Amino acid sequence: MSIENHSLHNEFPQHNDRIRELKMNDRHFVRLFDEYHDLDREIRKIEEGAEAASDARIEGLKMRRVHLKDDLLGMLETSEA
Repeated sequence: MSIENHSLHNEFPQHNDRIRELKMNDRHFVRLFDEYHDLDREIRKIEEGAEAASDARIEGLKMRRVHLKDDLLGMLETSEA
């Protein structure tokens, strides 16, 4: 089974420069960015079978990742305006 790469740089390659800029200058963005990547690592461990979790737990983690991704994309798009 192939595990998708959900890093922000992979999800939003058109925003790579802006991601780097916000990571250097926006503490709130950094906090959300770090939380997103921590969740993504946890989900990948579960999907790879290195860690056990119930279906409800994995779905909850994935929903949190989606919400964080939406928040981060909003920050990327509004900060470019």
